[in-house]
Amino acid sequence: MQIEYAKVSALGDRHDNQDRGAVVVAEDAALMLVFDGMGGHSDGALAAEIGLKFVQDAFTASNLPILDPQGFLYMALARAHDEVVRIGADVAIDFRPRATCAVCLIQESGSFWGHIGDSRIYHMRDGNLVSRSRDHSHVEVLIQEGAITEEEALDHPMRNFVECCIGGDAAVPDMSITRMKPLIAGDVLLACSDGLWSGISDSELSQLATRKGMSLADNLKALSMKALTANAPYSDNTTGTALRWISA
Repeated sequence: MQIEYAKVSALGDRHDNQDRGAVVVAEDAALMLVFDGMGGHSDGALAAEIGLKFVQDAFTASNLPILDPQGFLYMALARAHDEVVRIGADVAIDFRPRATCAVCLIQESGSFWGHIGDSRIYHMRDGNLVSRSRDHSHVEVLIQEGAITEEEALDHPMRNFVECCIGGDAAVPDMSITRMKPLIAGDVLLACSDGLWSGISDSELSQLATRKGMSLADNLKALSMKALTANAPYSDNTTGTALRWISA
């Protein structure tokens, strides 16, 4: 498996960075992870850190390639949620640690996605968007119902309201788990927190992420800088992990 990968995480205009991201690479598979601690809740950074560690550890303990990728993503995210719930069990429910997340498993010339909340996964090819995850958020519901456009969602007053997350309530949250999405040479995958995708259109994001003649790290850094500039002076933590597929 030949790939190129990169990670970026910027503080933005915040006092602390509650995002966590990682790319874990083995001979037969790779895992991209982004967890975004929810700033309105105590210990958001701890929720993100624990969530990432649980999913990462589950991957490194697995036989690769993973036999049931969709089952793996569901169980890993459910167990990460359970652990974040456990550490907040003695806290009033409105103040329990919470995080959103996006996890992408790459193996056997394809990718499998799992996400909760408004952390996103993008699949891009030659400057164009192939597909992206759909947020578990109020504005995403409005977009799907045709009540608002993608552009109107960018500055909608409820754009930061997510419908589900890890942590908080004990019940396993709604999550989106995809079937395999085939990859071809040059395809770029991006998992990111809302601090990176907000303020950048899908077309701009796809063009920057897949620029030819530039390293993936440089392209990801350019995306981060564009997001920070677009959202200044109120930019959020800005975290992304990217992977370029080269060949099996």
